[in-house]
Amino acid sequence: MLSSRSINRSMFWRIIRRLLGANRGRLFVILLALGAGAAVTAALLNLQVDAKRRLTTEFRALGANVIVAPRDVTSSNPATLDEAVLNKIVEGPHVSAVAFLYLIGDAYSYDSKNPTHVVIAGEQDGSSVEVSSVQPASAIGSISRFETNCTFGTKVATEMHLQLNDRLFLRSQGREETCHVTIIHTTGGPEDTQISLRLDAAQRLAALPGRISLVQISVPGTPQAINSYIASLSQKLPDADVHGIRQFTEAEAQIYNRISGLLTATVAVVLILTALCVMAAMTNVAMERKNDVGLMKAIGGATRRVLRLFLAEAALLGLAGGVLGATTGMLLSIWLGKAVFGVAARPRLIVYPVAVALTILVAIAGAYPLRRLASIRPASVFRGE
Repeated sequence: MLSSRSINRSMFWRIIRRLLGANRGRLFVILLALGAGAAVTAALLNLQVDAKRRLTTEFRALGANVIVAPRDVTSSNPATLDEAVLNKIVEGPHVSAVAFLYLIGDAYSYDSKNPTHVVIAGEQDGSSVEVSSVQPASAIGSISRFETNCTFGTKVATEMHLQLNDRLFLRSQGREETCHVTIIHTTGGPEDTQISLRLDAAQRLAALPGRISLVQISVPGTPQAINSYIASLSQKLPDADVHGIRQFTEAEAQIYNRISGLLTATVAVVLILTALCVMAAMTNVAMERKNDVGLMKAIGGATRRVLRLFLAEAALLGLAGGVLGATTGMLLSIWLGKAVFGVAARPRLIVYPVAVALTILVAIAGAYPLRRLASIRPASVFRGE
């Protein structure tokens, strides 16, 4: 029994080799169609996967997308939170939380007699100035070791005629802090009208030790993951209002869904066109192999076994075309990422086996015309009909 199976297996692969080498020109055409389809499929799928990471990174660069604030805040009741809430916020390698305390104060210099009313934002770790994290539209001065370093929005700096490394005084309800102008930046947002400094300095000015106005959290992931994080954090902080910034989460979801839908539709069209090309080539193959199939059936070959030979041939062609095409497609996606998004796409290993598997399925589907060989009668073939 074992020797019979071994002989059948050996004969099976011998016939496969003969079939693959029977018409090398048509074999090359089929491999070219499958390889081209696999290349485009792998490139688009890699861009689709990388676009999700790219969008998440770009949206996180815009700032926080989750806010933790006190409940029932009004202009007459500027409620605050205990700074201890930071200990309940789960931080990870990509989740960051920063506490803020906002107050209204006066800013003036030695030469200025009339103080300017300004919004002062105390920021956690606001004293650490990293040049790599400063926006290109920012001017950077020296860092003072003896005074509080402050970041000024461009509108405040213009109104007060400030220069880098100037020394100012911030005052609120009789309390005063010295401020060293370290950065003047432009964000296009409300930060342009604010003065930012360390959180502990703002707490001294406001006479609110250990209190904060809100916490801004940057959470990566899909809108579903962000909503899940918000729900989990709301249970840990029942006395606080935890909500997401809808403009960020909804815009990210809409953009990704559009990009993903467009790329998915393009992949589907490419696979259909590839299957049609393979099907056209396989139709000619089926016409050429009538005599071979008639001979196989005449010597006792079962129809199912004959079809299995041709399906195995199509699967091997799909595997070869998929492996070569997917490799080319991964390289192509890097170039497309640079051309379309300005940044090279990162190759994703999960895309490679998916592209190869889809190519094999397309090759098998394209071999549908070979099913016509199952209805061939050996007597009709030998009579030349």
